[in-house]
Amino acid sequence: MKKENMNKKIQAAAQVAQAKLQQAAALDVNGVLARYGASLTGLTEAQVEDSREKFGANRVTREKKKSLAARLIQAFVNPFTVILFVLAGVSTVTDIILPLKQGDMDSFNPVTVIIILTLLLISGVLRFVQETRSGDAAAKLLELITTTCTVIREGGKKQEIPLQDVTVGDLVFLSTGDMVPADLRILEAKDLFVSQSALTGESAPQEKVSQAVQDSEKKAVTELANLAFMGTNVISGSATGLVLGVGDHTLFGSMASSMAQEAPETNFTKGVNSVSWVLIRFMMAMVPLVFFINGITKGDWVAAFLFAISVAVGLTPEMLPMIVTTCLAKGAVSMSEKKTVVKSLNSIQSFGAMDVLCTDKTGTLTQDKVVLEYHLDANGRPSQRVLRYAYLNSYFQTGYKNFMDRAIIQKTEEEENADPRLVDLSENYRKVDEVPFDFARRRLSVVVIDPKGRTQMITKGAVEEMLGICSQVEQENGPVALTEDLRKRICQVADQLNDEGMRVIALARKINPSPVGAFGTKDERDMVLMGYLAFLDPPKETAAKAIEALKDHGVTTKVLTGDNEKTTRCICRQVGLPVEHILLGSDLEAMDRKQLEAEVERTTVFAKLSPDQKARVVEALQAKGHTVGFMGDGINDAPALKMADIGISVDSAVDVAKESADIILLEKSLMVLEEGIVEGRKTYANMIKYIKMTASSNFGNMFSVLAASALLPFLPMSSLQLLVLNLLYEISCIAIPWDNVDEDYLKVPRNWEASSIGSFMLWLGPTSSVFDWVTYLVLYFVICPQVLSGGLTYNHIAADAVVGQGPFAGMNLRDAYEALFQAGWFVESMWTQTLVIHMLRTPKLPFIQSHASAMLTALTCTGIALCTLLPFTGSLGRDLGFLPLPGWYFGFLALVIAGYMLLTTSIKKAYIRHYGSLL
Repeated sequence: MKKENMNKKIQAAAQVAQAKLQQAAALDVNGVLARYGASLTGLTEAQVEDSREKFGANRVTREKKKSLAARLIQAFVNPFTVILFVLAGVSTVTDIILPLKQGDMDSFNPVTVIIILTLLLISGVLRFVQETRSGDAAAKLLELITTTCTVIREGGKKQEIPLQDVTVGDLVFLSTGDMVPADLRILEAKDLFVSQSALTGESAPQEKVSQAVQDSEKKAVTELANLAFMGTNVISGSATGLVLGVGDHTLFGSMASSMAQEAPETNFTKGVNSVSWVLIRFMMAMVPLVFFINGITKGDWVAAFLFAISVAVGLTPEMLPMIVTTCLAKGAVSMSEKKTVVKSLNSIQSFGAMDVLCTDKTGTLTQDKVVLEYHLDANGRPSQRVLRYAYLNSYFQTGYKNFMDRAIIQKTEEEENADPRLVDLSENYRKVDEVPFDFARRRLSVVVIDPKGRTQMITKGAVEEMLGICSQVEQENGPVALTEDLRKRICQVADQLNDEGMRVIALARKINPSPVGAFGTKDERDMVLMGYLAFLDPPKETAAKAIEALKDHGVTTKVLTGDNEKTTRCICRQVGLPVEHILLGSDLEAMDRKQLEAEVERTTVFAKLSPDQKARVVEALQAKGHTVGFMGDGINDAPALKMADIGISVDSAVDVAKESADIILLEKSLMVLEEGIVEGRKTYANMIKYIKMTASSNFGNMFSVLAASALLPFLPMSSLQLLVLNLLYEISCIAIPWDNVDEDYLKVPRNWEASSIGSFMLWLGPTSSVFDWVTYLVLYFVICPQVLSGGLTYNHIAADAVVGQGPFAGMNLRDAYEALFQAGWFVESMWTQTLVIHMLRTPKLPFIQSHASAMLTALTCTGIALCTLLPFTGSLGRDLGFLPLPGWYFGFLALVIAGYMLLTTSIKKAYIRHYGSLL
């Protein structure tokens, strides 16, 4: 519902802005000036103040920056931490407040609360610091390209003013390189070309004129040639425009302001919630059961309640918030080394889960600059001669050098080394005149004198217009007459290039036109057609490799662009994307939700899409169960960036796109996408390892405790011992974020599967319980009787009996029996619980086919060593309620560990056969 509301907001805001612009486009210059109460001499100061009061400042509403309090809450409160906060609250009452009120200092035990709150503090601080640093880095990128513009006010005077001070009715003067500061109606224009790629996705600059547009309401507002829009920029030429709308009332602003809201719930958030509920359900089932069994069998309901709370803590992976945050932060740091800003830590996991990447074309797959792709003769063959003459035309013309002129000059300079005839052209030829470009002729001519002293006119322009002034066509053996047959063939070549998405112009020449000083448009006739120049916004060098790498990692790439289908088809072919079927925005508009969901699965390329249509495609893919990433850099991409599970933008993107994105790429190489996916999958792998291993291990321990509570005459482990065991185990897990991940695991997308955690706990948890029960039996019936009581079991020992000899002489025999038993199970629990990390971190054979990282190996070995030594530490061990274990206990422990590892391996293999995957 939230996504649908966002789409409706975007559509409604855009429709209001478009209707106003279409009306202005239909009026002539005098009509639009009259409607807006403006004049060609500019607004007076009084009119400026009135207009600003009515329409507001020229500022676009952005997503509000979260307050410090909101960011702290976000860092410290999530479904994982809520469980721990509740447990800490209960433990505060039972272990601190009640004992203090009752004066029972023996029961006073703040350890649980301290441990939980410390872990929560570390986790929250880690997340807060990392996201604050990333947010600050992203904020530095969110700067407008220009902060001032030139307006005409009070008697026609030009003045430079801050961008936000522009108001409706102002006359704005535009020149090459300017950003358009507001929505404008063009009043005067000279050779004006504007790049609208940030707004529409169209790579080719659009020509802008001042004439009124007939039937403007029937055309898309961005196709109206007498309008210029906020956020676009001037490629060449100059113009004067009347401001029609500012701030949120512009086309740009209407979309940007509609984005200033919370993003929809992401895949990561849903996964975290589902995992939390699995743990909560297990806790709700186990804790009451332990409480009632202990209360009934032991008769001490207060002790039973305290033990049930310990079980709740034991069932909960206390380090979960910290491990998750550390995994995400490690991924963010790793990505920052690859020149990538991670604004939201959660997006790291979404990167790895992504199975569909939707990408805009212009500026993301392409370089967002026009290059000369082909220079061909009249028959469509490559021709250096055509390039040479095109260079002379572009170099010597003195008007505004548009994107085509710059592309021709750059191409010539690139090919100078390969062809000596291209060297020093500007020095070998001398310009004598030119006929500038105008929109009536749609061509430009220069006149030069070649090294042989001949005067030559060189003309380039639109193909149809050029054919109209040519009477001959250049062939290998010289010029031939332009017959109808040749004209058709020439048009076919041009059409073929157009079909490939290229912008095509023709080139012609004429030897010895009018005498010097008398050149003019009258000379642009009876010319010889030389060939064509084809321009294209080329793909980035890394685009094809990146798409192939994504495919190898199970990620499908789909193109969503506002550009036309011909250009899009050409680019897709160059980057290796199949284009069997293209869905246009007009087709999509006629589809309902179900039809679109069916189409998005089989369609790779979507063209001529509006911003809300891009968001609809993303939403349809999500409805089909995909985790969707979107990469874009324009305002037209912002809704889709916000809608996607992970939004990816680039540092050259418009500010609204960067605000909507989760990740910002700081370098042009798209190969960082593959690295991000791998990093995301490593992050997820290590998070899910910890969750599954710890949850199943804790469940097994609690399962063992439950059985022991019902059968043993004493608790198998005290509340304090349980906490120490869990703490040492959790410390061993700190290195999991740096653990190695099997290469096979990284090949396919990975997503949260909460149900698999429950099944994993049920399959692998009781495995350790089998050996816990064996340990119970041996400790209760063999080790404790043999070491302490001369063969007597606990129930056969008198309540007041004491240890007769040895270091524990005088100690109550039943207490000693209990302490030795608890020491034995404590050590066995740590060995099995910690070794399970190595057993379950990989579906392969541990230590042989797959190795844990050195850090994880070192920490787990240290944890085992500490737990094994605790019963032998004298007063510390005694304070914890332990007695030293006999040497032959460790022979028994070795057999238990060997059996445990064999059984775990067998269960693990059976689990993989049944569910297809371990993690």
